[in-house]
Amino acid sequence: MSQSIVAWTHSRGGYPDALQRTKIKLNDAPLRSTEVLVRVKAAALNPVDIQLMAFPLLARLPNAIMPNFKGMGEDFAGIVEQAGNESGFKPGDEVFGLIFFFPDGSLQEMMRIDTAKTNAVVRKPASWTWEQAAALPLVWLTARTMMKSIESYVPKGGKVAVLGGSSSTGMYAVHLAKQRGCIVAATCSSAKADFVRSMGADEIIDYRNDSVPDALKAFAPDAVLDCVGGTECIGIAQRYVTVVGDKTSRTSLGGALTYLFNPQMILRSFLGLIGLSPSYLCINLAFDQKWLEEALLLPPEKIIIDSTFSFDQVVEAYERLNTGRTMGKVVVSID
Repeated sequence: MSQSIVAWTHSRGGYPDALQRTKIKLNDAPLRSTEVLVRVKAAALNPVDIQLMAFPLLARLPNAIMPNFKGMGEDFAGIVEQAGNESGFKPGDEVFGLIFFFPDGSLQEMMRIDTAKTNAVVRKPASWTWEQAAALPLVWLTARTMMKSIESYVPKGGKVAVLGGSSSTGMYAVHLAKQRGCIVAATCSSAKADFVRSMGADEIIDYRNDSVPDALKAFAPDAVLDCVGGTECIGIAQRYVTVVGDKTSRTSLGGALTYLFNPQMILRSFLGLIGLSPSYLCINLAFDQKWLEEALLLPPEKIIIDSTFSFDQVVEAYERLNTGRTMGKVVVSID
């Protein structure tokens, strides 16, 4: 008989009504050689969860393509209960990583992970808590993907500007840029300036009181890393990389998917590709295990958690995330 587990899922109703706590059947088929069964100890929330719940196209897709009830969450930390002989893990291993949110998500008590398909699962350092481990994968890999995309544009000791330096992704973009010897400017509010400096920023641009485009022009960056969205700073640097796109709404999907709905972004990227304008790219993160392993050197105090909620408080956790006033990750502890 299949084991029932508790999971948080969302239906077609849109956020927040679509969010629900439910029981699902755990797939009890024998593990493939590359699979692991993980007891989840913590999971982190991401704005994309809310954006997917609010995405109208999902409500129109047939069940054969998109089931009525879909999983939530991508980041996780947990204990390996069972492991296939080619998975690279063994029972008892403490792991953390990132999974694709469809179909199951990480907000559930147990989950099967195929390490051959999800190449972003690594062993958890003993010095990290479950919550710290769950807080890191998506934002770290997003920042790392952004850094990779500007390597050929930024000389040694060059200048990098990060828009949204106190955001969960932006703080690690600042850290990684500084780690590589760059001079870093970052936008944030004055209240978060000291924190962003502690992550490595050399210059702070207070977006509430300063003209960000004017300040960026004065800074003259080699590349801009955009973690907030918008268009006002495009073209200031020779390389502009965004994980959001032109939109600024927290409830609208960002990332490379926005190319499908924005011809201006396509034209902008094409003109940059052929050298008629500064380079522009809207990206999604790369599921790269080696990049995630680089995070193992991060001291625990650099893993920033805004708040932690219990498994029964997922609704409240998403409410906190949706305020747009978090600093660090919103994490759910799963006992």
